[in-house]
Amino acid sequence: QVQLVESGGGLVQSGGSLRLSCAASGRTFSSYAMGWFRQAPGKEREFIARINRSGGSTAHAESVSGRFTISRDNAKNTVYLQMNSLKPEDTAVYYCAAASLWQLRGTLPSEYAYWGQGTQVTVSS
Repeated sequence: QVQLVESGGGLVQSGGSLRLSCAASGRTFSSYAMGWFRQAPGKEREFIARINRSGGSTAHAESVSGRFTISRDNAKNTVYLQMNSLKPEDTAVYYCAAASLWQLRGTLPSEYAYWGQGTQVTVSS
């Protein structure tokens, strides 16, 4: 198993930046593909970005493409989400997740077995 702890959320003005971190402990971090999701009040959990085990392949949702970047440092057992040009509609709880193997493309919450507790990101206008 792997335990995930997110950090880096907070309150930021529109146009600002934040970097979220997700620290992993437990089994070998590099054995897991990782993803970031978010969930706003009253909405379903939404795919944001995913990265394969080595970090050589990434994908981002259209809504954040060009503004957010996922990366990982396997030596530090950490995955990151750099968020630039933030908008009020980016306000949500952000979750990182780990999967031993994606069943499809790694964009569905059901493909991930392990989840962090979430970190709140609030973007003011």
